[in-house]
Amino acid sequence: MTGHGLVLVEPGAHRPGGHRHRTLTALATAHDHTVVVAPYGVAAETRAALSATGSHITGTAGAVPAVLAAAGVVAAALAVAGQRAFASRRWPAAVRRLPHQVTLVSRCLAEAACVRTGHRLAGPAATVVVLSASEALHGAAGLLGGRHTRFVHELVTAEDAVLRVVGRLARRGERRVLALAPTDAVRDDLAVRFPHLPVMVRPFAVADPGDRLTDTERRQARRSFGIPGAEPTVCLVGGWWPYKDLDVVGAALAQLDVPLHLLVAGAPLDHDRLQTWAALPYVRLHMLPGPVPEAAVRAVYAASDAVLVARRPGVGKESGLVVDAVRLGIPLIVSDHAPALAKALAGQGWARTFPPGDSAALAAVLRDLAWAPLPRPGATTAAELGVPTAAEQTAFLTSPKESY
Repeated sequence: MTGHGLVLVEPGAHRPGGHRHRTLTALATAHDHTVVVAPYGVAAETRAALSATGSHITGTAGAVPAVLAAAGVVAAALAVAGQRAFASRRWPAAVRRLPHQVTLVSRCLAEAACVRTGHRLAGPAATVVVLSASEALHGAAGLLGGRHTRFVHELVTAEDAVLRVVGRLARRGERRVLALAPTDAVRDDLAVRFPHLPVMVRPFAVADPGDRLTDTERRQARRSFGIPGAEPTVCLVGGWWPYKDLDVVGAALAQLDVPLHLLVAGAPLDHDRLQTWAALPYVRLHMLPGPVPEAAVRAVYAASDAVLVARRPGVGKESGLVVDAVRLGIPLIVSDHAPALAKALAGQGWARTFPPGDSAALAAVLRDLAWAPLPRPGATTAAELGVPTAAEQTAFLTSPKESY
């Protein structure tokens, strides 16, 4: 396959659902000549959606990419074995961190293999984009893989001494890379750790007018969950990761004195905590555990009067859940954990914020839903907040960049 196409690399395409699936399929739909490179395969739902767009779906291809990919698989296996072997806190911190450093190497090799595959299939003029890129070894990925753009969603694992040396040796490869940070906070972190890396701020999530939920969908969804029309409903969507503050949610639910339906969907979940919530007198719990198909997630949103997002202070990564609320037209209840997000939501009638960790404030907001439902965000809200459409995103990705 040749031509001036768009190559989308998604290392996490084998995991069903989530924002990877949604953004990958939206971008592929918006571009006529798309190659999708997925080193670990593609989940069935995602494959079906991509096939409908006419995208060319592949794993790594070619001799050099095959070697890089194989090395990445070996490194990943070593990292998993190391995490098991050194999990005990009896080991020094440097030893416990070692498997995570090997994981960074594994991700770098896999990305390089995919980028080389993309250029091989779509031609040297193609735009290659790694949608879920590693937070480290950017220059090495550019040196081994070639020119590409990479979305860096957050910085979790820092490079230790050995990888910092590798990074310095591969620094000229950073000239082949443009890093896209979804928020100013992530951009600032990248600038501190990688001062020579070209970085731009660009949202990862996209929103199209056709995404918006209809009133008919909302009525049908509430009926399917058995929710009476007058009873307030909020949803918690996605896996319960450490940066999410489920303690404040539980404490707020325990303070309720009016009925509230709570829809929980995603994985991983803490089922012991869910049982505790289900036993609360005013909580009506509905659960969809495990990886949830896109249609089921949409139904969860449709049945809800508000999306609930609770994060710990200082979390600066982009919230796909906030964008979901905007693009689908669902009111939002969100912790005031990030100054930039709080500023963007200030004065928005469809959004309510509460101080991080303040269960009493969250309980008050949830209680208010019973007598004062929040209005839906307008159809133009996504554009007003700077969230691009899929077509706008592909146009940006394929356009020339001065710093690239």
